[in-house]
Amino acid sequence: MSQDLLSQIDSPVDLRRFRESELLTVAQELREFIIDAVASKEGHLGASLGVVELTIALHYVFNTPQDLLVWDVGHQAYGHKILTGRRDVFHTNRELGGISGFPKRSESEYDTFGVGHSSTAISAALGMAMATQLKKESRKHIAVVGDASIASGMAFEALNHAGVSGADLLVILNDNAIGIDPAVGALKDYLTKTKSGKETGRDNIFESLNFNYSGPIDGHDLPALIEELNKQKHLKGPRLLHVRTTKGKGLKQAELDQVRYHAPGRFDKVTGDIPEKDDSKLPPKFQDVFGETIVELAELNDKIVGITPAMPTGSSMKIMMDAFPDRAFDVGIAEQHAVTLAAGMATRGLIPFCNIYSTFLQRAYDQVIHDVALQKLPVIFCLDRAGLVGQDGATHHGAFDLAFLNCIPDIIIAAPMDAIELRNMMYTAQLGLNLPIAIRYPRGRGSITDWKKPFTKMEIGQSRLLNQGKRIAVISVGTIGVMVEDLIKSENIDITHVDLRFIKPLDKHQLERVFENHGHVITVEDGTVVGGMGSAVSDYAFAKAYKGTIHKLGLPDSFIEQGPTSDLQQIAGIDRGTLLRLIKSL
Repeated sequence: MSQDLLSQIDSPVDLRRFRESELLTVAQELREFIIDAVASKEGHLGASLGVVELTIALHYVFNTPQDLLVWDVGHQAYGHKILTGRRDVFHTNRELGGISGFPKRSESEYDTFGVGHSSTAISAALGMAMATQLKKESRKHIAVVGDASIASGMAFEALNHAGVSGADLLVILNDNAIGIDPAVGALKDYLTKTKSGKETGRDNIFESLNFNYSGPIDGHDLPALIEELNKQKHLKGPRLLHVRTTKGKGLKQAELDQVRYHAPGRFDKVTGDIPEKDDSKLPPKFQDVFGETIVELAELNDKIVGITPAMPTGSSMKIMMDAFPDRAFDVGIAEQHAVTLAAGMATRGLIPFCNIYSTFLQRAYDQVIHDVALQKLPVIFCLDRAGLVGQDGATHHGAFDLAFLNCIPDIIIAAPMDAIELRNMMYTAQLGLNLPIAIRYPRGRGSITDWKKPFTKMEIGQSRLLNQGKRIAVISVGTIGVMVEDLIKSENIDITHVDLRFIKPLDKHQLERVFENHGHVITVEDGTVVGGMGSAVSDYAFAKAYKGTIHKLGLPDSFIEQGPTSDLQQIAGIDRGTLLRLIKSL
């Protein structure tokens, strides 16, 4: 369809020039624009479709960017970006050198706070509101947060503070009963009752927290939204507007299959259909190796339980939830709780597999130290999306896990090179360890199709010597070792290659043999070069008075933006070409 009105909007100032009756056409054009763009370029579809009317109403009623609008997570911010001067560059969304898939302060003055992880919006907007008070300025502050995100601990901490702050803060609860997977927990049940009008007055949880509560209202009724937001604009203090929306609104398939259409990949913009792919001959995704393996192990060991914070589909914990619904748990967006829940289970003899994306484990760092490692509780952490994750960018790269875990005492850190190693690490972990273990693996597919081999127990801390050569030794950890092996074979290079497998404990005997027989050691890892595997090897080399040189390849000491993973590896200098040039130069 034509974009006659949308093409005239280069900022919210332009939007406000339209009559209110014309905004329904703007909404239709904006929704079509998002569908067209994501159909060919991929991205987060469902959340942005669900808030089209809300996005228009917010920018129409409030004087953004003077009034400060904060989006939580950012999955729903595509409409916001298109209306705030980025329509003509939106085709670069999530591309290398293009605009970010999430709000980003350096990108636009309308992006008041950078996001990507959940549950930050209320805290950030409250901080802005308190700053406005102190500076005696005049502006409004709006935080848009989903029903899944508002259940997290940080969001509740912010609500608790905001309720006694007196700050001019409007929290808009975008209630669509789903995050990436369906929302879970008692708060979800409460909101369902609230929707039906069964909860009123001081029984309302938000009013009990001193918020002026309004709603619920239909988030797709644009005139009603505008009317309500105009009322809210003239109110003071902490208040919450409860808005009901449908994720994927406007695309039938996205409404019916909200999980799949959260980020569906490429699809037909006319029919909405996602092309069927025959993946049967491809190596499996690492998440599916985890999901199928934990079910096999759970059949053998009834002490095994599974825990994931709101990522059952993304982590493939859903496979265990279907097979053993009483032994696998989605705890919602609550990484800290997930870790300590696992710790509590471990004290009673259960064997918890706690599956968390690498970037999200950052949110539970204290719990890993205080509740797990300090007590030597054998929690099994399976860290999905470790390393570079591609187009989700800096907020989602699993760059830091090796470094921030390596400094914690009494924890085992492992990284499989392939699907078979992942299976065997999981198998070994559940046999009975006296320490916690973190097993990290990347997003995407491995290199082996015939991966369902009989389980084999691994020796903790034991590496693999994959190739014996002279003068130069390459030490890799994790799936990047596949690239090293391919390089050695295709270029017929006479070098040693060690798949370290564990960076804690280190295979010191193997390292000593490497130091004794090689003048150059190259470490390669898909993690930060500061404090990671290379640093651990260098420290041990220094302790052993190694006389050769060590060259560390890893992610640089900077945040890496979005783009195809292969391009990002080249930028970071952990690609095949960089390694080959270094070997030849030595």
